[in-house]
Amino acid sequence: MEYLIEKTTKEERKNIAKQALKMSVANEEDMPSEYAINLVKQYINGEKELEEIQKELIEKYKEQ
Repeated sequence: MEYLIEKTTKEERKNIAKQALKMSVANEEDMPSEYAINLVKQYINGEKELEEIQKELIEKYKEQ
C-alpha cells in the first residue's frame, strides 16, 4: 500500500493511522504521547508525510 499523502485520501490516512496506533498500543503498555498523536493528526490532515513524522519522533525521543 502506498502511504504518501498525494496517493491517499483523508479517509485512507485515518485508517492507516488507526492501524498503526492499534499496533503501537498492542506492543506497549503506554498509550502514544499527545505529541505523537498530534503528529499523526498532521498526517491525516495531509500536512506531513509519515517519513517526516518518524524523523521528528526519533529526534524527540533521542533528546530524552
